[in-house]
Amino acid sequence: MSFRPSPPPPSFACTDPTADEAASHTGCLCHRPELAALTARLDAGLSRRGFVAGMAASLTALDLARPARAQGAPGGPQRVLFTRIRLFDGTSASLRDDVSLLVEDNRIAAIAAGTPTPPEGARVIDGGGRVLMPGLIDMHWHAIFAALPLPVMMTAEPGYIFLAAAAEAERTLMRGFTTIRDLGGPSFPLKQAIDEGLTTGPRIYPCGAMITATAGHGDLRPLGELPRAAGVPGHTEQTGALAIADGEAEVMLRAREQLMQGASQLKMVGGGGVSSPRSPLDASTFTEGEMRAAVQVASDWNTYVASHAYASPTIRRSLDAGVTCIEHGHLMDEEIAARMAEKGIWLSTQPFLSAEDTGPLTGPSRDRSLMIFAATDSLYALAKKHGIKTAFGSDMLFSPALARRQGVMLTHLARWYSGAEALKMATAANAELLALSGPRNPYHGKLGVLAEGAYADLLLVDGNPLEDLSLIADPERNLRLIMKDGKIYKDTL
Repeated sequence: MSFRPSPPPPSFACTDPTADEAASHTGCLCHRPELAALTARLDAGLSRRGFVAGMAASLTALDLARPARAQGAPGGPQRVLFTRIRLFDGTSASLRDDVSLLVEDNRIAAIAAGTPTPPEGARVIDGGGRVLMPGLIDMHWHAIFAALPLPVMMTAEPGYIFLAAAAEAERTLMRGFTTIRDLGGPSFPLKQAIDEGLTTGPRIYPCGAMITATAGHGDLRPLGELPRAAGVPGHTEQTGALAIADGEAEVMLRAREQLMQGASQLKMVGGGGVSSPRSPLDASTFTEGEMRAAVQVASDWNTYVASHAYASPTIRRSLDAGVTCIEHGHLMDEEIAARMAEKGIWLSTQPFLSAEDTGPLTGPSRDRSLMIFAATDSLYALAKKHGIKTAFGSDMLFSPALARRQGVMLTHLARWYSGAEALKMATAANAELLALSGPRNPYHGKLGVLAEGAYADLLLVDGNPLEDLSLIADPERNLRLIMKDGKIYKDTL
């Protein structure tokens, strides 16, 4: 068996043009009207949203400092043939032995038994009996906020923050996570830079600013900023990290702003959270009408709403409003679990077990975290009992040490699931939820599976993660090769 491949320079003299000749001026670029308009736009951006505006300069500096790590020769179709592999395709409960897989450009072109004749010009990688599996997907990640402590985030220059985020994006990919869903933060420029090859990182499904209400989770304003003037965003809103919306009209406005910037889905903060000091877990912070307004906007844009909700009353209100996905959900009861299963609502949650998974917390935040730790077992028991569609996410925030535990969080699933079930959740199942963004999906191809036509996002693992999920916790040692979009970013064979 053999695989067959698929089918004159301007003047630079500086002169000050008159109004009549400005439009056609070919001299010094500083006088061109286009540049004047661009300068005005950048000036406005720096004053209005300096947090986001630092991205372009930061990533440009990063790119000048070192090239992207992807390996591949320029020109012509790129073909890589993996031979002698054990295949986990993202959906099966077992491995296929002695398989070969052909990557052509950024897609999987063919999968076959045995060792076929390589196509002309293909690079051949002997897997040596190792496991080839889809790249991992994290459904609750914060690409901008994972790498730095909160006090640094609140005081550092925007350029530094985004350089740190870009560096963390590369580390995320090196942990084997080839795709993340960003659930709050100004990640649009980072996504663009990664997609264009300016820097290295996973695919990003961004939601932009998480939309919260006054006093809701994420409203970290000092009390000295109260009262808020209607329609006037505060400092934290100007960063693009969150949007405070009170009333249905304002919710619709903020939702449309995120979609205008390229959000693939919307995140509404339906209730209280752990890390916000004045946002108790039992509080429901949006009315059903406000939640429904966001769902209407998302529906008009053919995508969906994910609702941050821990307690049953908040989840119930979110379901009544028509949301597609519940984030967290740790405090749900049996009635809510049954209803979610009946309606086919997704549960995107995190296996928080102890302070090792959140970092040290104090005061009300510590008390709330203890409630979440105590409820995690019952949450997964309810999800399994009722057959709720469940997605995996890690939700690491404000700590490079915690960010390194991204894969460790996945291994916690072994407490309730087999290795195959956990890996199916972090690959094919997560990809199924991503696909609900419909036309807003930024990547028009299959993710989370190894199948013909799917994106070539894959990992070559030293050992069998279906039998030993803990292998994922040590990516530096156990992930011997990492490929994203058909490009090799790590190869230690």
